Parts: sequence; structure tokens; C-alpha cells
Amino acid sequence: MPMTAAAQDAPSETGAEAEASPGAEGEIVVTARKREESILKTPVTVTALTADQIEKRSIVSISDVAANTPGFNVNNNSSGRADRTIQGVIIRGFTPSTVVATTTSTFIDGVPVSSPSALNSVGAAERIEVLRGPQSAYFGRNTFAGAINVVNKVPTGEWAGSVTAMLGTRENYRTRAELEGPIAGEALTFRATFDRFGKEGSWVATDGGTLGDQKSTAGSLLVAARPAPWLRAKVFASYSKDEDGISASTRVSAVDVRDGSGNIIYRGQSNCTLSGFNSAGAAVQNPFICGTLPSLANQPSTNRIADDYIRNFLANPTGRVLDPSDGVQGYGMVRRYFHLHGTVDIDFSPQLTGTILAGYNNENWSQFSDLDGYDTTALPNSGGPGSRPYFDFPYLGERISKDYSVEARLSYDSESFRGVIGASLLDGRNRSSIGGGNRALGTTVFANGGGTDRAKTFGIFFGATYDLTPDLSVSAEGRYQIDHSYAYLTRPGAPVEPGLGPLLVDSVYKNFLPRLIVNYDFAPNTMLYASVAKGVNPGTFSTALLSASETVYAQAIAAGITLRVAPEKVTNYELGVKGRGLGNALTYSIAGYYAPWRDQINSIVVISGGDSAFFYGSANSGSVDLYGVEAQASLRASSLVTFELGGAVNLSHINVFKNNSLTTLSGITDFTGKEQPNSSKYSAVGAIQLGGEVRGWTDSSWFGRLDWNYKSGVWSNQANIVRTQDRHVFNARAGITRGIFSIEAFVTNILNDKKYVSVYDNFMFTPSFQYTSNYTALLVGLPELRTAGVQMRVKF
Repeated sequence: MPMTAAAQDAPSETGAEAEASPGAEGEIVVTARKREESILKTPVTVTALTADQIEKRSIVSISDVAANTPGFNVNNNSSGRADRTIQGVIIRGFTPSTVVATTTSTFIDGVPVSSPSALNSVGAAERIEVLRGPQSAYFGRNTFAGAINVVNKVPTGEWAGSVTAMLGTRENYRTRAELEGPIAGEALTFRATFDRFGKEGSWVATDGGTLGDQKSTAGSLLVAARPAPWLRAKVFASYSKDEDGISASTRVSAVDVRDGSGNIIYRGQSNCTLSGFNSAGAAVQNPFICGTLPSLANQPSTNRIADDYIRNFLANPTGRVLDPSDGVQGYGMVRRYFHLHGTVDIDFSPQLTGTILAGYNNENWSQFSDLDGYDTTALPNSGGPGSRPYFDFPYLGERISKDYSVEARLSYDSESFRGVIGASLLDGRNRSSIGGGNRALGTTVFANGGGTDRAKTFGIFFGATYDLTPDLSVSAEGRYQIDHSYAYLTRPGAPVEPGLGPLLVDSVYKNFLPRLIVNYDFAPNTMLYASVAKGVNPGTFSTALLSASETVYAQAIAAGITLRVAPEKVTNYELGVKGRGLGNALTYSIAGYYAPWRDQINSIVVISGGDSAFFYGSANSGSVDLYGVEAQASLRASSLVTFELGGAVNLSHINVFKNNSLTTLSGITDFTGKEQPNSSKYSAVGAIQLGGEVRGWTDSSWFGRLDWNYKSGVWSNQANIVRTQDRHVFNARAGITRGIFSIEAFVTNILNDKKYVSVYDNFMFTPSFQYTSNYTALLVGLPELRTAGVQMRVKF
């Protein structure tokens, strides 16, 4: 992204990767290699969104970061919904096997957090760094495709603060307050923040209710201490709560759904017929949607009434991982997230610094959705005694995730040599429960809580950079990593570990993950670099095999599912150039990469028997080559005008892929040459910003800004049958400041683009379940429509 904005309002302290200060005019300092470096001198492809850009683009979520970053997609489709419950981050086309898996990890001040939703709880971000390519050498687990590091502002010893209020159309609002100052002079300072925002959904369902309502409340406290010139420490804590309504998503159906009288209640939009197979292996013709997804033929509809069936079910603790009082109370989602971390830096000498980081995360969410996704009140229910009279398929999902981490390192920085050595430990565990359906909820049907999954990663890492000449440097970096994965489940005779239950299965994987970099300044303001890096993503288990019936087990094995799934690996080759020109008015960077992805983990769905029971498992069933070019530039044309432009071409070529469900649907067995799903091949951002002083007013300024965000359409699956339309979104913002007061006006999605933001293969649910033996629908995420508003701020 543009590299001309100042990274902060005031210089911050130097220390661990959390703190940074502006470099030369027009530069940003980043911490991609565990030390402060100018973004133009860092031989890594990194995008930095500064505090000024975060504010002017109103970035408050991981989806906002993705929209403003080329080569970055977020997939929020999961289990018949598209919401903020689970958000899968996709960089450079590294689409994870499932939305709960990840190929990119998120950090706050270099400390790992358990999910990207933690971004909502960062109260005062100085910048957001998006690192592309394997970052295992420094950042460890789940940085297979990249890493996202949110860097906090460090409070100064002066009292300061602000109060912000925003009001917009469709009941959009935001209130925000910041306060910082001294506790004991500059030796002990603090910053506290409070943030609350909400909005009414953009889409109206057939019952008159809205889809996409959101509300978030977050608070944070950062305390920084510098009791001596050689000692720095800080503690950061944040808490957030998200409360959302029914998700802004719907289905594009390939089949007509009719009531008992033959009337169409949900219209199919099939435009092709695929030659696939049925459960017996016989050839059949499957109606589907091919090419570019059409616009909606059906107004979004849903069942949302929380009647006695729903209330009794949600009040029942059976099989739940959360207490019902802490869970969702109707259709929608509630999530709570707590994060705590601390860092200590000790300068043993001007060249040698020791750093200790420790963190803790606790996230839980509860989500209740209408899994059929349309108004089914005209369909009779065959669910049996105790069921409601009409067909419906409400479904509950809950998850608790906890982890802690610790890292210790020594950093050395001399005139010609810079190095770091350290060790880290990350121990995380989670437990989920699901349940629902068309039968007697809360009477014979309850939630089903699974066992605990645990992942423990220990690593020893190093990095060394040596300047062979004033213009030529070489870097050798690496991590020796041990991943130990566990699955716990209630099973007679299994050994019990305290607090976790019986151990069902575990695996240990050991890997060395190096990165080599050569960078050369072939001109005073231009750097060329080349690198090669290895990355690994931990393996997983298909534990459901151990409790499957003989028939289902045989079908799962035949589909390629394995109990133990080995880690997936990648080797990334990269060549880039960064620099300045036109008298430092122009900053630019461009990089090309090639990344062979091997032992790819893929999710496999087996639909068993006539009852259409779904069995989920995984296997190392893929091999993909990823390659592309990414570029960004910023030009300060004059003191009043700045242009920004960034773009990415992220290409993929599937070599090997197996998926029984897609073969059953399409008849395709050879996926060679196909492209990765859920990732835009082409993406770009552009902006023009005007600004300057207001004539005749002292201590005043004005600005106007127009942003353009572009993402090409994404495939729904590896068969490349259907894709979404390209999206062009334009946002405008203008404001004026005088003294401590400022006011801004904005319009987002100016052209009211209604194209889908995500897509996922899915099914049409009916009382006979006749359309669940193959994919018969596509779940699509709906965008936020045009929104206008005004924001006011007072700084003191």
C-alpha cells in the first residue's frame, strides 16, 4: 500500500517489534524481521497500512484490511452461512482446506493471536503489516502463506486524547474514545481506548427483517514502562464482544423447490447440466450453474422466529461447550475475545538487546443459523414426534479456543552485522459443539460436543545479516520446529491427560525451515533482492474415522480420507525491487514469486447412504504451483495531490487434486491446470488524495480522498465450474480540521455494487433431502451497500 503517510502522530519508543518510528520523510519503519527497518530496505514483500490510512479508510475488521490489500481475500463461508464467526485469510491464493484451517497467522506486537477477529479489539493501531510468503523463520506456526502483524501505538509522557462520533445511513454508528498520559512521568505511561460500532444490515429479507446486522464493543489498555534507559516493558490487554444478527448471505439454487401443490417457493437458476455420478457410481445428469454467477432470482429469505422449539433447544446444556446463558439467545452470533500480552526489552549494550514476549488468548463464540437458508414454512415436516409442523433446519455451532505463547530472543546490531537468536513455544487448544436439524429440538435432538484438539509448537530460530559491501548484504535465517498435535475424545480405555480427557490420537512432526536472502543497492535509492524460503503447515486428523460405521468407514477410505494427515509444505522463490525516484516524490516496490505447494491438505466430504449423512475428513490430496507479481507505488505530485496505486496478479496451477464430491457432481477426475478457489486472480487498489491548509484560517487543514478497490471473481471450487463477478468498489471521504475539532463526510460503495463477496458450494434442503446427495446450490456472501455518514472528532 502507499508508503508516503507518516506512521504515527508522534515518535514512539524504540524496542521490541511493537514500536516503530518514521524513517526518512515518506518512509515507514516495519518489523518484518524482528527488528526495525525501513519498508524500502526490507527484503521481504510487506504491505503497511498506517494509522492515517486506517482512519481515512475506516478499517475496523480483517475484511476491511483484505479489501484494501491486493492479493488478499477473506472467506467467511462456513456451514451454510457467511458471517464474522470464522474468517479464513487467503494470501497469494493459499486457500486453506477449510475455513477453520489457516495458512496465515495474525499477531499483535509480534505476539500470536488465535484468530483474525482479534483485529477488532486493537484500540490504537499504529499500523498493520501484511507479510507475504512463508514467514516461518521468524513467526513460526501457521505462517505458511504469510503473517499479519498489528502494531500498537506506544503512549507518550504527555496527556492527550480524543473523542470520535460517527452517524450514517441504515443506523450506522461509531463512538470511540482514547486517553493517554503519564502515570509516573515518562517512566510509566498508559493508553486506554473504548470503541463501539454497529450497523443495520443492507439486505431486506422477505419477512421484512434485515440481514447483516452487526454490533461490536471493544476496550483496551496499554501500560508502558521505562524505568531506566536500558530497560523497557509494556503490558497490553484488550476485550471485545461481537453481537450479530442473521448473516448477509443467501443461496443461488440450481433446482426449483416446490410446495405440496407444485408451486415454486424457491426458483432454481441452473444454466448447465453436468455429467456426474450418483452414490452407486452410475452416471447421472446434475443441474448446476456454470460460468459467472447470475444475479439473485429470489429475494433473500430465512426463518428467524425464536419460538418454543428454538428457545428450549438453546436453553438446554446437553452437549454444549458453552453455558447456555453465555451462548446466543436466538438466530445470530455472539463472540467474546480476550487478549493479553507483555514484552520486556533489556539493552545489555548498545549492540545487544534481550527480549521476552508472552501472550494469552481466550475466544468463544456461539452461532445459530437457519441452515436451509430460505422460508420453508410452506413445506411439511417429516421430522417425527415433537417436531414443528413445517420443515426447518436450524443449526447451532459453538467453539472455545485458548492458547498461550512465550518467546525469548537476543538481538545484535553492529555496523556491518545484524543477528537474532531465540526460542518460542505456542500451546493452543479448542473444543467445538454442533447440533440441530428438523427433528424435535431440545427433546430428542441436542448439541454434540466434540473432544479437545490441541497443538503445541516449539521452535528455535535464528537470523543473521552481513554487509559484504556497503551495497551488498546476505541474510541466513531459519527455524527448527517441532509440532505436536493431539486429539482428545471420550473413548473407553484411552489414556487420560488431566484437564483434557482421554487421548485419542497424536502425532509429532519435526522440520527445519530456512530462508536465504541477498539484497543489493544498485543505485542510491534502489534495492534489488532475491530470496528462497521454506514453510510448513501442521498436519491434522480425521478422528471421525475411529467412530464411523463399517459402511461409512469403507466409503471414507475409498474417498482418500486418512486418520493422520501429514503437514503440507511450500518452497517460495522471490525476486523484488524497491526504491524511490523523481526526487523522492515517487516510492515503489515490485516483486515476483514462484511457490510450489506440496502435500496439500484438502477437506473431503462423503455423503453416506440414503439418509444423506455427511462425513467430513481430510487427506494430503493436492499439489499446486502458485506464482505471480505484486506491485505498489505512491506519487506525491505536489504539496496538494498524492496518487496511490497497488496491484497483484496471483496465478495458480493445480497439478494433483482429488475430491470425491466434486467428481460425483461434475464427472471430473483430472483437475490438472485448474485454479485455486476463493482467491482473486487479479486485484488492485488506487486512490487520489487532495489536501492542504485552509486559506484565511489558522491551524487548519482540509482533505478529500477517493479510493478504488478491485477484486476479480473467485471460483467456488477446484473444478472451476462457477465463479463470482468482478467487484469494483469506490469510496469517498472529505474533511476539515481546525484546532482540536474536525468533521468528515463519507460515502462507501458509491456505485452501490451488489456483486457477491464470497461463494461456497452448498445444498438445497427439503423435507425428503432429495437435493443433498450432490451440490445443488451456491452459498453467496452479500456486500454492504451504499452508506453515507458524518464523523466528528475532538482532540485534546
